[in-house]
Amino acid sequence: MPFRATPHAYTDPERAAVYRAIYERRDMRHFLPDALAPEVLTRLLNAAHHAPSVGFMQPWRFIRITRPELRTALHALVEQERIATARALAAREEEFMKLKVEGLLECAEVLVAALCDQREQHIFGRRTLPEMDVASLACALQNMWLAARAEGIGMGWVSLFEVAALKTLLNMPEGSHPLAIVCLGHVPAFYDKPMLEQQQWAERQVLDDLIFENSWI
Repeated sequence: MPFRATPHAYTDPERAAVYRAIYERRDMRHFLPDALAPEVLTRLLNAAHHAPSVGFMQPWRFIRITRPELRTALHALVEQERIATARALAAREEEFMKLKVEGLLECAEVLVAALCDQREQHIFGRRTLPEMDVASLACALQNMWLAARAEGIGMGWVSLFEVAALKTLLNMPEGSHPLAIVCLGHVPAFYDKPMLEQQQWAERQVLDDLIFENSWI
């Protein structure tokens, strides 16, 4: 059967823009001190809020950090976990400690992205896969990331923190779960490749090695 074009496709320039954002998205760690326009932040949050979610549960919650002393406290939590992670890496400890893993003190905006409490009431799509709430929040963060890249704004996802300590710091309710500290802001330049690939921490795997047909083996 011959392939046919779909009338629902975007124009060539529109498609190119979507794929460009995907391929040029970077987990940014280096930021400029310039403020982020409020309307841009609103657009990024709206992009996140229009992500797909299992059972349309919309589990995402975002806490904007505007108090300098709170940002400093978040940075201290991340630094504590950075050191613990380095020790856990054993042979790669020294190599890891040379990496820049966050831009909390330099970026324009800091958000904490979390799963809401009382998620047990959402059963649709989660009865056998309760972790789909995490997948839904990840989709929201990816939406924000791609929108940020299209806006020329850098975004970094920081996951180096002790969950209970962060919840206490931000007065989060029982049952909620922070998943990311998000750094947003202007950047001097976007990395040509993912920073961890540039620093030779890891390499992108070959796509053909990750695709199977009809069974895993």
